[in-house]
Amino acid sequence: MKENEMIFGIRAVIEAVQAGKEIDKILVKRELQGPLSKELFESLKGLDIQVQRVPEERLNRLTRKNHQGVIAFISAISYQRLEDIIPFAYEQAKDPFIILLDGITDVRNFGAIARTCECAGVDAIVIPSKGSVTVNADAIKTSAGALLTLPVCKEKSISQAITLLQESGVKVFAATEKATNIYTQVKYDGPVAIVMGAEDTGISADNLHMCDELVKIPLFGTIASLNVSVATSIFVYEAVRQRMIEQTIK
Repeated sequence: MKENEMIFGIRAVIEAVQAGKEIDKILVKRELQGPLSKELFESLKGLDIQVQRVPEERLNRLTRKNHQGVIAFISAISYQRLEDIIPFAYEQAKDPFIILLDGITDVRNFGAIARTCECAGVDAIVIPSKGSVTVNADAIKTSAGALLTLPVCKEKSISQAITLLQESGVKVFAATEKATNIYTQVKYDGPVAIVMGAEDTGISADNLHMCDELVKIPLFGTIASLNVSVATSIFVYEAVRQRMIEQTIK
């Protein structure tokens, strides 16, 4: 992380928050206290900005400048709102096609997923505001620049995003080994969203329960799962294949 992608110092971070700058997350020294610290946390109330308490050594590794126990990471892009993306797709006479990432933390996987989604014409990627990967320089590089053009929505939670999608007429699929249906056995016509989970933990139980249909990729080897970016590519292009056939028939 380059220093020009960070803001350090309590007052500087407070001013950035109050100015409405796009901030991915804030690292705060574990023992930090005092009036300015209290003011910082007051300014963050009601905002979906991830805050992590960390040892001072971690902050010192990021910058040698006087960070005063606080470093904020500036977003590399402007995030969009899912509630704006869905009606925009409908207005273009297009069925929305959305990918949701539940618990994905690896920036390289994120970048690879974004590259596939941009090539496939996906309307947006959705990530939660906490406990998730964010758009940084490494992700943009891995995406081959796709993250600079593909809309990314940072929502309060994946569960809220699923609810919004369903209320907007979008069918939500969950990619999970718990499914009985193979991914080629279902139809992805119409407004569609696919939830992808982390390779180690998968989609959270609550989010899984909310989805309309569960689907899986069959595995015949000894390894328990595919790389999540590879799995996403398989699902996305099966949906693209079906949609192309549907358009040909029409």
